[in-house]
Amino acid sequence: MVNIPKIGVTGNSRRFSPSWLCTKIALSLVGAKAYRISLRHDPGDIKFDGLVIGGGDDISPEHYGHDITAKVKPNPKRDELEMRWARKALENNTPIFGICRGAQLINVVLGGTLFQDIRPIRIHTYNRPGLLPTKQVALLKTSLIAGICGKDRLRVNSLHNQAIDKTGKGLRIVGKDLDGIVQAVESAGDQRLLGVQWHPEYLFYLPSQLALFRWLVKGT
Repeated sequence: MVNIPKIGVTGNSRRFSPSWLCTKIALSLVGAKAYRISLRHDPGDIKFDGLVIGGGDDISPEHYGHDITAKVKPNPKRDELEMRWARKALENNTPIFGICRGAQLINVVLGGTLFQDIRPIRIHTYNRPGLLPTKQVALLKTSLIAGICGKDRLRVNSLHNQAIDKTGKGLRIVGKDLDGIVQAVESAGDQRLLGVQWHPEYLFYLPSQLALFRWLVKGT
């Protein structure tokens, strides 16, 4: 009997969620079965082989010591749910892939901070949200993610208005955009962990982006 890897995928709880559907497709293409995790979707006691922490709402600034009166769109209950899953995965050494908000959340769980609004520091990078790969990202040539993607220069999409500022314990920055804003982080140790600021689930038709999901499932 074939053992199909089980991957938990956190995200919003909307009935129709394009990000969930695209992540599910991407994972199926690399031989895994996705299980939805949200405030409305409880996966039960499944032991996952990997965890995707998806994109979406702003992370509440109370978790990283910033201005709680700032104009953000937090979802406290989702923060709590995903932080619990992230901590569990870290404790169990379960492979983790953070997407956009997910990368930020991992960073916060590890003690890092965020820029609450990156728009004022945008100069060289096109900042209008979009699903097409229009933004340039430079990766550290020696990084894990550059090896996975097979290149150190990427064109990616962009849907975020927050980003990683100070990195959490055990993380290293391996990708930035033209404004020097963090676009990719990975573990500085043995934990199988990647975080990207873009949305590869909407770019699974690109080999370099599908490779990120393959890494989570197969470690290659």
